[in-house]
Amino acid sequence: MFEVLQQKQQYQTYVLTDASTDSRLEVVPERGGIITRWRVRGREILYLDAERFARPEMSVRGGIPILFPICGNLPDNTYTHQGEQYTLKQHGFARDLPWEVTKSEAKDDSASLTLILRSNEQTRAVYPFDFQLEFTYEFKGNWLGIWQRFVNHSSAPMPFSVGLHPYFLVSDKTDLKFEIPATQFQNQITKETHTFSGNFDFEQEELDLAFRPISAQKATVKGDSQQLQLTWSSNYYGTLVFWTIKGKDYYCLEPWTAPRNALNTGTDLIYIEPRDEVQTWVNLVITST
Repeated sequence: MFEVLQQKQQYQTYVLTDASTDSRLEVVPERGGIITRWRVRGREILYLDAERFARPEMSVRGGIPILFPICGNLPDNTYTHQGEQYTLKQHGFARDLPWEVTKSEAKDDSASLTLILRSNEQTRAVYPFDFQLEFTYEFKGNWLGIWQRFVNHSSAPMPFSVGLHPYFLVSDKTDLKFEIPATQFQNQITKETHTFSGNFDFEQEELDLAFRPISAQKATVKGDSQQLQLTWSSNYYGTLVFWTIKGKDYYCLEPWTAPRNALNTGTDLIYIEPRDEVQTWVNLVITST
């Protein structure tokens, strides 16, 4: 049995539940439309820094933040468009702004929640386009679909990249086995490129690695008596980022449509023509091993 409930915590929280499997998904629209919790068969899948989350002036570290209209950071947080320079902070603004819930639905086999983010004076000051983003979270216990729709209401083509930044809870990172569809990665700290052997050095203080090009639309992580399978649509997603910090009980495996600084370099940018739209998706599945 699936339900969609609302709870007034610090923020209004939408709770999608699957009673038959003791699974639930929690979404906070006013904090960037973020998924804050995903529990599968009684087990927490996501990490969340509750102290940072409780402080609106701080970026969220945990859950599944939405990255738009950039992924990563820009040099000096600036980019140039049509000869004008703009300032845009790391990962863009979608993860910080309130989203509007437009639909919630509980069916016999799933529950879903649809949210939208529209451009406004605040976004146009740093990103000179009129847009509408629509994200639908579809939940079926151990399966999570994130359906994405982007509409350009501007009179000129709109460039952007989009990504997800999921924080997965883990008790022992050294127990994890990764299958990533790439043969190399760039260390985002040193800017050096290395061959990928399938293992990570978790003794480093921070790992920030960008895998590209990717040769398939699936990555898996095994360990902690479970398997995560991450899949994405082939039409836009072309970068996979792995990030973690030593001593923290999480790792991030992030699908991005473009690498860092794409608004300046143009690499893999998505362009939507005026009055047009694009759609894409990312799915996550958790299974026991």
